Amino acid sequence: MKSYEALEKAHEHVRQEVVDSLDFLMGSVSAKGPQRPGLNLTFKISQVTRTRHIRKEHETRVKAMTAKWRRLRVLLKKLSDINWERLNRNMIW
Repeated sequence: MKSYEALEKAHEHVRQEVVDSLDFLMGSVSAKGPQRPGLNLTFKISQVTRTRHIRKEHETRVKAMTAKWRRLRVLLKKLSDINWERLNRNMIW
């Protein structure tokens, strides 16, 4: 079991990583297909798949932003686990 100081340090570290990752785009980048050059950003909202065209000049930026989304999902899981442990030790609220 982690000490109080270790939990607080982990919480603050992950929290800061979340803040640093807020410049994100949900979804994934995919090619349009062999007959149609270009890329799409594909994501789901309320169980409905949405697709947006990505301009060639934005490809690198969009890929970096979707990578931040994947990282953010992992970070939020970590933060939830830390908060659960803190809650069980009566360290928050």
